[in-house]
Amino acid sequence: MALKSVHVSDVPNFDHMPENAVRALSSPRFPRGPDGVKASFKPPKFVVIGHRGNGMNMLYSADRRMKAIKENSILSFDAAGKFAVDFVEFDVQVTKDDCPVIFHDNFILTEEEGSSISEKRVTELTLPEFLCYGPQRESGNVGKSLLRKVKDGRIFSWNVEDDDPLCTLQEAFQKVNPSIGFNIELKFDDYIVYEDETLVHVLQVILQVVFKYAKERPIIFSSFQPDAVQILRKLQSVYPVFFLTNGGSEVYNDVRRNSIDEAIKLCLAGGLQGIVSEVRAIFRNPGAIPRIKEANLSLLSYGQLKTNLVESKSKFHLFFLSCILADPRSPRRLTKSIESDVYQASRKLVFKPRL
Repeated sequence: MALKSVHVSDVPNFDHMPENAVRALSSPRFPRGPDGVKASFKPPKFVVIGHRGNGMNMLYSADRRMKAIKENSILSFDAAGKFAVDFVEFDVQVTKDDCPVIFHDNFILTEEEGSSISEKRVTELTLPEFLCYGPQRESGNVGKSLLRKVKDGRIFSWNVEDDDPLCTLQEAFQKVNPSIGFNIELKFDDYIVYEDETLVHVLQVILQVVFKYAKERPIIFSSFQPDAVQILRKLQSVYPVFFLTNGGSEVYNDVRRNSIDEAIKLCLAGGLQGIVSEVRAIFRNPGAIPRIKEANLSLLSYGQLKTNLVESKSKFHLFFLSCILADPRSPRRLTKSIESDVYQASRKLVFKPRL
């Protein structure tokens, strides 16, 4: 199960407010103090985030749940909503003709005539070219077959039990229940060095859609791209921005991506709200937790837990944050169990990273 957490009381900064932004954060998920800005968030309820909606697709997995519903689709977001999630998380890229679309992978694959495989970068496609992959919304239209390449190079047909067309960020705002918040991950290629001018343009295109269509919907931004999160924070101060890091599980040329301590420095330099760390990095470096606390940053986590929550708590001796990112297809009783566990811990402990 993939977990991520965010202390909801640390969400907004209101020093610059575009039209509709006040309503966008006027949600019971974001408690207010007497000044109308922040108040401490207290359990028992913690916020549940649906990973890529109803969960990611692992096409090589024997677990049918990993191939139940197309990830990052309107259908997946709606399915997650049936589990009473508070937010759905998804990945946003911008097409060649400046349209924010929801898709995780950098490249999109299809099988051409003669069984040859075509691989194209999502950001080099126009919107009509992007939308022609997979099932089509208009009856009678047949889209290109959709394939997926996994990290080890294997390629699988993207076959799921309940398929759905690819979608844009605007469609998600217009079609998904407005009571569900959006955790928008800004997707960039790990192996491309982006010029600031390019990042500014991409982020402005995304923000135009967010400010126009978010209305009362709560929003959280996150990205693995260090420059992107800093630029986004300068472009807007309404919605929280978090830096994603695997904390050294993989090593990159950009040292800011290689440790939790570097992530802390980045957040403090850029005025970000907090860090999203891969959970194994936290287990390897629990001493980073008090440094995050001292920096007044929120800690979020993601990744696969290979231990139970009781072990996690005893290892860290820390209080849990108030949010979980999970595949909502997991049994509801699991969420209920975790929620109860977190509430009991919250009565005894002090700081709250979510594992």
